[in-house]
Amino acid sequence: MAEVAWRPSPEYAENANVSRFMRQHGIGSIDEFRRRSIEESEWFWDAVVEDMGIEFTTPYERVLDSSGGIAWSKWFVGGRVNLTHNCVDRHALGDRGERPAIVSESEDGDVRTFTYAELKREVDAIAAGLRALGIEKGDPVAVFMPMVAEAVIAAYAIAKLGALYMPIFSGFAPSAVAARLQDARAKAIFTADGGLRRGSQALMKPAADEAVAEAPSVEHVIVYERLRADVPMTAGRDLTWEELRKRGLAAAPDGLACEDTESEDVLMIAYTSGTTGRPKGAVHVHGGFLVKMASEAFYQADLHPDETLYWVTDMGWIMGPWEMIGAGCIGATVVLYEGAPDWPEPDRVWASVEQHRVNVLGVSPTLIRALKTAGDEHPAKHDLSSLRVFGSTGEPWNPEPYRWLSDVVGGGRLPIINISGGTEVGACFISPYPVEEIKVCSLGGASHGMDIDVFDPDGNPVRGQVGELVCKRPWPGMTRGIWGDPERYMDTYWSMYPDVWRHGDWALIDDGDWYLLGRSDDTINVAGKRLGPAEVESVLVSHPLVAESAVVGVPHETKGEAIWCFCVLANGTADGVAEELSELVATELGRPFKPSRVVFVDALPKTRSAKILRRAVRAVAIGEDPGDMSSAENPQALDQIRAALG
Repeated sequence: MAEVAWRPSPEYAENANVSRFMRQHGIGSIDEFRRRSIEESEWFWDAVVEDMGIEFTTPYERVLDSSGGIAWSKWFVGGRVNLTHNCVDRHALGDRGERPAIVSESEDGDVRTFTYAELKREVDAIAAGLRALGIEKGDPVAVFMPMVAEAVIAAYAIAKLGALYMPIFSGFAPSAVAARLQDARAKAIFTADGGLRRGSQALMKPAADEAVAEAPSVEHVIVYERLRADVPMTAGRDLTWEELRKRGLAAAPDGLACEDTESEDVLMIAYTSGTTGRPKGAVHVHGGFLVKMASEAFYQADLHPDETLYWVTDMGWIMGPWEMIGAGCIGATVVLYEGAPDWPEPDRVWASVEQHRVNVLGVSPTLIRALKTAGDEHPAKHDLSSLRVFGSTGEPWNPEPYRWLSDVVGGGRLPIINISGGTEVGACFISPYPVEEIKVCSLGGASHGMDIDVFDPDGNPVRGQVGELVCKRPWPGMTRGIWGDPERYMDTYWSMYPDVWRHGDWALIDDGDWYLLGRSDDTINVAGKRLGPAEVESVLVSHPLVAESAVVGVPHETKGEAIWCFCVLANGTADGVAEELSELVATELGRPFKPSRVVFVDALPKTRSAKILRRAVRAVAIGEDPGDMSSAENPQALDQIRAALG
């Protein structure tokens, strides 16, 4: 059995949000909580709305309506609810107006704080400014900005109007931005003159201009003057953030009421990362998306209204909206950080935790692997006593970095709430809760309301072996389809198993605990034996000389696929290490899985949210074009891989 990394104390469990919910409803265990949330889903989600105080201006008539088929389920039917009202206005107009809503920290050390009252004033001004430009309910508006407070203000302003919020990753190249603007037929785009990254100014306006030139639907470009840089402005189309703000203040000096949106009115078009071909826009709505995301921050991450949440991410990835909505709906504080999380020193994350007294910190496994390599002394320099919970998502863990975060950084006193879901899911499928034992690298079990399972290719549930992660019932945060392409939605998620969502992840249930082993299309098949790359990577990084690794399968005449490993060394030389690592994998996983090649490189290609781009590594390994690398933090790493391969 895997070792237990976390056992909650009685006091910790007693004070958790999920414990209070269970006591209120006579639920005796977290397993019963999961079971009832699935088997009595309509009762459960109604109880969640009441417990969190989410306000519907018109009460819903039904919690769930699947009469159009599971894939097209509707939630909180007949109700009217606006996300911005619940995340901003009700706090600003209530007793939390002076509570900090956003703390925005930049790489250069600048920190700005907005209370809920101040946030409402800014959101109202920008929303009124948009309305003055002719932006109406249902108009798609993109936000292509650095991780600054204005990116959140823009999102809330768009939602306030009932327009469609389109977050776009701040590191995308013009072609990637253009593809999303074209697909959604965006009417306007928020951008910035630029942002800060690793001590340098990175201009964004030229990329936005190039993208807009390919997207004729865009009528307005709003530019936040983050750097005060000299960038071109197109007369009649472009205006600065401050110009828009002043227009809004003039148009609505006393503030602006939220559009009375229906539960199923579209809130957001969120484009998934890592897709090939035409962008895939997941459609999310005001009611279900708000309820599911906020409930995860509340019950899984155990965020309380008087606490602070900081997730190292970008608004263009799903965890950006997650932390915005999670903290906002609860009335807590969210920390936004613009820049590299290890700049100018590897202690930057820990310094921010200390400075802002962060209670819930979200990280990726890859970020922790990098910070672990930098040394134990960096977290030790800072007072991290405010931390109560670690959050994690994005990829599978390896045991050693997991233990380092738990033991060295957290001192063994914090749970790691390791969640997994996706943009299309509208949050997560799998999560542990801080009131239960959590094993090393485990994802615990089902997130509340998620009827998940692991299927073999024939649709039979399996235990103790790898299979496809599926969900057998609808949930509030599920996408309402792919924007403009319902057939693609059905083909992508609902065609493999009848009335069952296939997510595209390999999963394993072992002794009741859930583990993810990578994307199912990343699976390596060696002579009919399948394994996820994360299994091999875990073995590799257990070696003291290996800091990071990426494992891919390449075509092989007799085996079908052979295993190739790309490793970054923590220190020392590569002399003799390749064979040592191959033997280590063979010993741990079996001789059939002995790697055919081990290649040493200085860096692996990653996104800005620190995910390793395995598909790009594989493409280079087999001599194919890696495709669009605009989401990569360091695309030049592929050139070194090519050189190392000869």
